[in-house]
Amino acid sequence: MADTIYAVSTPPGRGGVAIIRVSGPDAGVALDGLVAGRRPRPRVATLGALRHPRTGELLDKALTLWFPAPGSFTGEDAAELHLHGGRAVVDGVLEALSSFPRLRVAEPGEFTRRAFANGKMDLTEAEGLADLIDAETQAQRRQALDQMGGALGRLYEGWRRGLIRVLAHLEADLDFPDEDLPEDVADQVRPKIVELLSAIEAHLADNRRGERLRSGVQIAIVGPPNAGKSSLLNVLAQRDVAIVSEVAGTTRDVIEVHLDLGGYPVILADTAGLRETSDAIEDEGVRRALHRAEAADLKLILVDARESLPRSIGDLAGDGAIIVFNKTDLLPDYEAPLSGALAVSVRTGDGLPELLALLEKKVAAAIGGPDIALTRARHREALEDCRSHLARALEAALPELSAEDVRLATRALGRITGKVDVEDLLDVIFRDFCIGK
Repeated sequence: MADTIYAVSTPPGRGGVAIIRVSGPDAGVALDGLVAGRRPRPRVATLGALRHPRTGELLDKALTLWFPAPGSFTGEDAAELHLHGGRAVVDGVLEALSSFPRLRVAEPGEFTRRAFANGKMDLTEAEGLADLIDAETQAQRRQALDQMGGALGRLYEGWRRGLIRVLAHLEADLDFPDEDLPEDVADQVRPKIVELLSAIEAHLADNRRGERLRSGVQIAIVGPPNAGKSSLLNVLAQRDVAIVSEVAGTTRDVIEVHLDLGGYPVILADTAGLRETSDAIEDEGVRRALHRAEAADLKLILVDARESLPRSIGDLAGDGAIIVFNKTDLLPDYEAPLSGALAVSVRTGDGLPELLALLEKKVAAAIGGPDIALTRARHREALEDCRSHLARALEAALPELSAEDVRLATRALGRITGKVDVEDLLDVIFRDFCIGK
């Protein structure tokens, strides 16, 4: 029999309300022991007095809810206690719950793991729930809700069921050669394998937009010293993040700021000024700046409008980089000398709305799209494994080998949703959940 677990589901600290969740076979016993009076009706919030089961001391007057199995989040008997959010109140109720012999504190993600084990959600939905908890922008929220609602799981499960049908035909042809089966079964299922292989390849060729949306689009601000990179970072962050100085080479390391840009998550990085230097520390900063620019999804090249664009920096301007000429307030009637470049003044704010609009447009293009996007590296690895086996199945010299590759491809898809043995993955997937989830 599974243990009965409990934990606080709301953030720690003082608040108006704190929620404690209890799940497992003794959840009802715990609720009966705390509530003075009758157990609440299922799924009906009921105000009642909570008392310590041993001393009878009044702990709080709280809303209690009872969710008998299987009609709960975990699929088990479960209860919720909606308390006043004072720390002493919460600690008192937790201590009272610890007095029950078969109750223990939940581990991180254990409620959601039980929901998965009891068939309440598949692994992609569980991951979507984790993403929803961590969502900081509207675009992240929408993607997480879609995944938690089963959009990704339904796509992969549909592909898996299609492969199961293909495998059934191939194995029937192998196992029952004397039966009255259609001729050339392998040739009949081949178009279905090709169709699924094409769908998976198209799904993988998504420029990692789902993963970018989860983690944030990387934008690197690069350029020569004293071009105003740190000032731009501070203005976009709306706070003093980086030190601003007229002394060239002030910025030595990469400074990151997380922003919400039009509902999209962005990680904006200020980098060291690019120039040749004999200073070993500054030279390391330049190396790190070039490395960050190479790894960034988008480069924002900032240049002093009074200077020409250095050739070494101009070489970074490919792949849709944005070139910005700054300090135009010092040059009346200034126009950017390059097509597509922007002219701004970080000091006065001139041109910054246009820069923000362009950044938002490029970030949306890097992330946006109507199709369902895969969101995690483990999904991509499993899909690449599936694709490899399907390609081998099409090239297999013997029907037995083709069937085996289709079987392995089916298992690869099943690993994503948890339809095959994934015990070794569960600790990794659920370890980043908060305690009360």
